[in-house]
Amino acid sequence: MEWFNVGKIVNTHGVRGEVKVLSVTDFEEKRFAKGAVLYFEKGAEKEKVTVKDVRYHKQFLLLTLHEYTSLNDVEKWKGASIVIPETDLEELEEGEFYYHQIIGCDVYSEEGEQLGRIKEILTPGANDVWVVKPARGNKDIMIPYIDDVVKDIDIENQMVTIHVMEGLLS
Repeated sequence: MEWFNVGKIVNTHGVRGEVKVLSVTDFEEKRFAKGAVLYFEKGAEKEKVTVKDVRYHKQFLLLTLHEYTSLNDVEKWKGASIVIPETDLEELEEGEFYYHQIIGCDVYSEEGEQLGRIKEILTPGANDVWVVKPARGNKDIMIPYIDDVVKDIDIENQMVTIHVMEGLLS
């Protein structure tokens, strides 16, 4: 079975077993909702947990879990990944994609020039930003996921075609 990363435990919070989570999922409200089943994974160890409560703190989520009630209980999970099994993925509408389908795609200009490969997706606000490791040079390329820029996404061939707007590559 394949597992998909939806978050990372960056720290503990308080003394009642809350964990501070950096979300890396495109369905944050659903993945971390009350009653959601998640798995903590650290090395070869994996443990099933259920969300008791969730609240926001700056850019992080604070999760309370049914399985843990103290700081000492959750301390060992600092740095752990939060994963879900492939069976928890929903069918998406046409034109919608999971992050794991986009990360790793090669990016080309409309003229056919290979610009690089998508290595990360940021969610700063109004739209996602795709971080591209450039084919040439060292400076990452930031591609806003908007219709004016992203022209075609071919998941099967792992290719994305973009319109290079003025200033996008500089």
